[in-house]
Amino acid sequence: MVTHSAKRSVRQKPSFSLPKGRNARIAMLAVLILLIGGIVFAVVGGGGGSPTVALPPVPTTNCPLTDTPAPGGKVPAQPAIAIKIGNEPGASRPQSGLNEADVVFDTPAEGFIMRYVAVFQCQLAPAIGPIRSVRWVDWHIASELSNPILAFAGGINPDVNSVDSASYLHPANLLEGAQAAGTRITTRTPPDNLYTSSKAIYQLFPTLHTPPKPIFSFSKTVPKGGMAISQFKIAFSAGTDVRWTWNAASNLWVHSYFGSRDIDVVTGNNVTATNIAVVSAHYTFGPYIESLGGTGDVESQIIGSGPGYVLRNGKAIKVTWSRATQSDPMIFTDSSGRVVSMAPGRTWVEIVPDTTFNLEMKLVPAK
Repeated sequence: MVTHSAKRSVRQKPSFSLPKGRNARIAMLAVLILLIGGIVFAVVGGGGGSPTVALPPVPTTNCPLTDTPAPGGKVPAQPAIAIKIGNEPGASRPQSGLNEADVVFDTPAEGFIMRYVAVFQCQLAPAIGPIRSVRWVDWHIASELSNPILAFAGGINPDVNSVDSASYLHPANLLEGAQAAGTRITTRTPPDNLYTSSKAIYQLFPTLHTPPKPIFSFSKTVPKGGMAISQFKIAFSAGTDVRWTWNAASNLWVHSYFGSRDIDVVTGNNVTATNIAVVSAHYTFGPYIESLGGTGDVESQIIGSGPGYVLRNGKAIKVTWSRATQSDPMIFTDSSGRVVSMAPGRTWVEIVPDTTFNLEMKLVPAK
């Protein structure tokens, strides 16, 4: 990983100033009013933009991110924790804590070796890891989680500074400032030996007590349409050949690589999900090198809209995903514009580069 020991740079936001002169300022203000009106019109559903859809609330006794019964019938008074977890073949696998997460985002890093952003809120995981460095996409994911904690292990300075300056989250850098929440284990080699727990992270933020809002629509009713499938395959890269296989007996999708089932070290059970949301995202390479000899950082564009799938109850439903702003959740709609709901349970979000979505993804029909 590349670091910058000199003055840290921060990813800059564009800025503007009004031109000088009364007439010029009036003209500029008129343009701004028109622009703002157009943006508002698009966000509420006009102009072909990405509409903001109000998600139905879950029962107050259910976990907001899964719509499953909360422990003891009461949602814990704590925010969501989004934790960056490594996924390098042979080094990071198998991970700890994935089956205790409410939501897992599978995100591309350099070389399209995927890494995870695992989100915890309703369950406490005694071991989570290995914890790895922050990436551009992480704080763009975290922004929909209602002022979450984002835990990570360092990163290049522009990314760390962007997280530190984000007003909508609480950073927990386990290499700088939050070292007390991290533990180096002896059965893994650095940098894949840094672990944490839900309790250790929450102890860093004793004054935060607000649970997140739902980020998915939930329903026990299976949406109409779709195709019955037995397996879903994504060839992200040579080291990350993902398989999700439907298990009708458990009503879950089972995760594997190259035919070998993925195991959650905490439980010893197969890594599973109730739902899989597949998001085709256009990406660009940013200006900063994450690893020596690599390209610029992978910046997956997850604001806007694009094609995708929702996998639940053994079916693959073709959808369009849309997200109006960085603070909005992602909405999934079918060809008729109806919101496609998730089944109550854990959801994995596969953020798939659009090139991979078109060429390296396969749905295997059920026999």
